[in-house]
Amino acid sequence: MRLALKPHRDSPCPALTGISVEVAWLAPRRLHLTYMVSGDIGALRLPPLAASQRSDELWRHTCLEAFLGEDPARGYREFNFSPSTEWGAYQFTGYRQGMAPDIQAPDPGLVVEMTDERLTLTATLALDPTTPWRLGLSAVIEAADGSLSYWALTHPPGRPDFHHAAGFSHTITAIERP
Repeated sequence: MRLALKPHRDSPCPALTGISVEVAWLAPRRLHLTYMVSGDIGALRLPPLAASQRSDELWRHTCLEAFLGEDPARGYREFNFSPSTEWGAYQFTGYRQGMAPDIQAPDPGLVVEMTDERLTLTATLALDPTTPWRLGLSAVIEAADGSLSYWALTHPPGRPDFHHAAGFSHTITAIERP
């Protein structure tokens, strides 16, 4: 299923024509996310490719994100994916509370492809496919001038806030067993 992200009204990015995410279960316990950022990719500030490793504060620059929780008020997980192939995974006990590194999360195997008109980043997450996950997808996009644009499936009222429960607006249904 392909889902479209929307820019926050207070942070447009004229260089982009859109961001979408393809969400699919590809194998048991593997959720596949393919982010497609379209527009003038040369007008963005992107980090250079680096070794795939855990890193913190990726959201300060161009970063693609996924938030997952059965009930976000009782806890959720956050995944950050950089076009550099660095990544982060965190657990929260509640809204912006109890943040801790998710040391159980395996490397998401980021694959990044880029043309002048499209940045594609693919990540694979290990998740229980029988859990009805609530999903929030988002992106922080840094323009060449250093300004930030915030994109999400749904924006809560007020300033951009990807942790807000209203942003967990898509439910991933369980895999159908033959």
